[in-house]
Amino acid sequence: MSDNINDKPAHTPAGAGNSQWERTVLEKLVFATVQEQRAHRRWSIFFKIFSLLIVLIVLFALWVFYDYNNMGDTETLGRHTALIDISGEIESEGAGSAAVVIPALDKAFSDSGSVAVVLHINSPGGSPVQAGMIVDEILRLRKGYPDKPLYVVVDEMCASGGYYIASAADRIYVNKASVVGSIGVLMDGFGFTGTMEKVGVERRLLTAGENKGFMDPFSPLSDKHKAHAQAMLNEIHQQFIAVVRAGRGKRLKETPETFSGLFWTGARAVEMGLADDFGTVDSVARDIVKAEDIVDYTQHEGLPERVLKKFGAAMGAGAIKAAVQQAQPSLR
Repeated sequence: MSDNINDKPAHTPAGAGNSQWERTVLEKLVFATVQEQRAHRRWSIFFKIFSLLIVLIVLFALWVFYDYNNMGDTETLGRHTALIDISGEIESEGAGSAAVVIPALDKAFSDSGSVAVVLHINSPGGSPVQAGMIVDEILRLRKGYPDKPLYVVVDEMCASGGYYIASAADRIYVNKASVVGSIGVLMDGFGFTGTMEKVGVERRLLTAGENKGFMDPFSPLSDKHKAHAQAMLNEIHQQFIAVVRAGRGKRLKETPETFSGLFWTGARAVEMGLADDFGTVDSVARDIVKAEDIVDYTQHEGLPERVLKKFGAAMGAGAIKAAVQQAQPSLR
């Protein structure tokens, strides 16, 4: 009897079965919900990546279409005047850089349909290095294509580095009110040493090389460094003067102020021999080149570059560039 009593099943509380069943159902529901959320996230990521790929493919297709159409324009036209715009500062990046202007010059000169090349300049100047590279290429192309003249048409301004480039042309055409000249070189910056002393800020600059801190805006400018900077500016200025004299030749009516850094109106520039005559792109193409059809060879910024800039891809680089270029010589 005692064995039967011990083998009797334990008492199960009322509702325990229902509680276990509910827990199991809830666990299944929670698990299913988590799985569904994970699947939703995976599909969401997939669709985002897929959408991005579609956008990139469309942008690439537009880029190819854009370049193909531009290339085809010059191949299908006959006798014409080749046009290249140089607008804004002459610098290592942008529309006035040698990397942009030189390929356009090469293409314009090498095209069998172009009768002459017109540089349409509207620039306050900029880098002597970039301007010098463009001038060297102009001189090379003029030797290689002696029967294809290069003319410059000045818009609002052709100053300093802009005029450095213009002086290498066969002829320069201006408007009476254009700003022309500024044949000089400058190097600018700021000095904060006096302000730092007033507010009690100490400059701690460590260098390897006694002149490595040259032109540091937070350190005093010594007479030695000032003389070195002035000698460098004078050397670049003489290079500028040599290019102008070689390009303008006997047409240039030199005065003590010609290379002083002053600038003049287009009308006065013609009198001084800095320019040849008055004209526009259309009038030069029609009356001088005798080819009214104008083909633009300017390398314009493509769609992908515009999209990247829109999203701010170059913001950090611009800040670094501004800091580094502060004390560089400039033709402006």
